[in-house]
Amino acid sequence: MFILYAVVAGLVVGLLLGGSLANLGRLTIRWWPLALAGLGVQLVLFSALGDQFAGDLGPTIYLASTLAVLVVVLRNLRMPGLALVALGAISNVVAIVANGGSMPADPAAIASLGDRAGAGYSNSVVVTDPILWPLTDIFAMPAWLPLANVFSVGDVLIGVGIAVAIAAGMRGRGSEAGDPRSVR
Repeated sequence: MFILYAVVAGLVVGLLLGGSLANLGRLTIRWWPLALAGLGVQLVLFSALGDQFAGDLGPTIYLASTLAVLVVVLRNLRMPGLALVALGAISNVVAIVANGGSMPADPAAIASLGDRAGAGYSNSVVVTDPILWPLTDIFAMPAWLPLANVFSVGDVLIGVGIAVAIAAGMRGRGSEAGDPRSVR
């Protein structure tokens, strides 16, 4: 849910800088259906149906869907902000793979959310002595925020990159519409 706040921030900054929502519609994002599929899988995975849907395959499904989105980000790396998104996603994937398919979360960060910590499948799990601890979910959003959750340095990079991409896109930057390899 951290990303939703990044989207809002990007829209606000884009508008404050004189950008237009219409410019976002003109962006050319190559292989966007793959990213949409990856994000759609994650929406289902982290919903109330997640446990029923995923079972023991949750970590594998999460990693595969994350890699699908990363492929799209890498394919569109020339767009402003997407290098930050790629760096954040790679940081998260490295931490997830190093810890057996789940993102370790700091117990204090989870506890700070109180009863707002989600039930059902979650990619964030408490792990004793996580590998690459600085890359894991060691931060928590304030519990009073809607959809508050734990997050990592990688999530911050992804969020900033998304905000930059949206603001730049609203200002008419980042489109490669003339590229014949582009897929909308």
